[in-house]
Amino acid sequence: MGKVRGDQAVQSLQPHKVLDSDSSHGRLIRQQGERVPTDGDFTLSDRAQKEIVKLFIASESSLEGRTIGEWFSEDFFESNFWTYWATMFAFETWHSLAEMRRYLLRFVHAIDGLADFSALKFNRYDQYDSMVKPLLAYLEPHGVDFRYSTTVRDVRVETADGKVRAERLLLTVDGVQQEQEVGEDDLVSVTNGSITESTTYGDHHTPAPSTTEPGGSWTLWENLAEQSPLFGRPGVFYRGLPERSWFVSATATVESREVEEHIERLTQRPLHDGKVNTGGIVTATDSPWMLSFTVHRQPHFPTQRPDQTIVWIHALYSDTEGAYVKKPVTECTGEEITQEWLYHLGVPEDRIPEPAAQESVNTVLVYMPFITSYFMPRRAGDRPAVMPEGSMNLAFIGNFAESPTRDTVFTTEYSVRTAMEAVYTLFDVERGVPEVFASATDLRELI
Repeated sequence: MGKVRGDQAVQSLQPHKVLDSDSSHGRLIRQQGERVPTDGDFTLSDRAQKEIVKLFIASESSLEGRTIGEWFSEDFFESNFWTYWATMFAFETWHSLAEMRRYLLRFVHAIDGLADFSALKFNRYDQYDSMVKPLLAYLEPHGVDFRYSTTVRDVRVETADGKVRAERLLLTVDGVQQEQEVGEDDLVSVTNGSITESTTYGDHHTPAPSTTEPGGSWTLWENLAEQSPLFGRPGVFYRGLPERSWFVSATATVESREVEEHIERLTQRPLHDGKVNTGGIVTATDSPWMLSFTVHRQPHFPTQRPDQTIVWIHALYSDTEGAYVKKPVTECTGEEITQEWLYHLGVPEDRIPEPAAQESVNTVLVYMPFITSYFMPRRAGDRPAVMPEGSMNLAFIGNFAESPTRDTVFTTEYSVRTAMEAVYTLFDVERGVPEVFASATDLRELI
């Protein structure tokens, strides 16, 4: 799902034009599909408001290693604001307080749209078709060599006289281990870590297997980190995530007019008019899973049939039994996740089994053990600099690299900026990286 984009320079980098922006007609529901009476109101007490302002003006260095739960009172966590915030951005109480502050600074200009998503913009289709495929179509004719079935296990680095140079790549290609020398004029950019590494898949009748295997991306970063403290501390982000963490997402393909009518009752919009439907996620506040769902513009995929509706479902809490399905979401099949969703959507309980059957809804699911690793509490040095001190040919890019722009993680912009910093530095490009939208220092936005 897209995030707020405040500066036109970054918007222009999107390969696919954004067509529209629609607000939500109902963000919070409860009691099987009834809108929460206070939906649209932040319900922040004076105490909670003061805690937000205090965080806004705190220094990032004073927040190192601290969690959101350590800062805020129960007043704050009982507010609609926290529900909007947590489910919109996937923050949980054990996540980084410093990163939450960055989000406040970064998106303060969009806070008034948090309750109804009026600040959001959406791609025409899913992100792969709208962003990845256009980039591939541009890069391949320009001579970019994409090598599949290839894993980089390690980058061997030589350090001498204050200079850092990547010398060799240790590869596994089609199951065969190889080495490749880094030439005198070669440059190496490493995407260290990955929130989708080790993803497992389930289907309508099978749960997605749980796993804590680090996979190739984290192993590569670990091998680099063993060579120098300049390369960060990957374990901070992917080891020992709480069992309550968000791990499971599901995609439901709906071919049931009955289910569609329940969605339209909440969104007050026709599903097949080619416009955004929910306007963002809808959250069931009384869901023990903290279940949310989204229906973007249909068709969501270019190859999707006109009689189908694609729904994205996720559960922020993974260690609690559902309200209808008495299991944690991590143990559920796609059909069981569908049943839980239909219950909160307001489908009568005696009707849930029939539309939840695969003939009406087909739900596939993924288990992503590191999906919220970006947000784990961190300290200076836990993430390597985009350009480590003394680096001659090695850069780190992506959301686990430390950018001096102080942008927020879990956004496309952060990845773009780190890549720009790496390329502009390694290629001596005399051009400034677009600045983060200065909402936190613009008096008009603050007012």
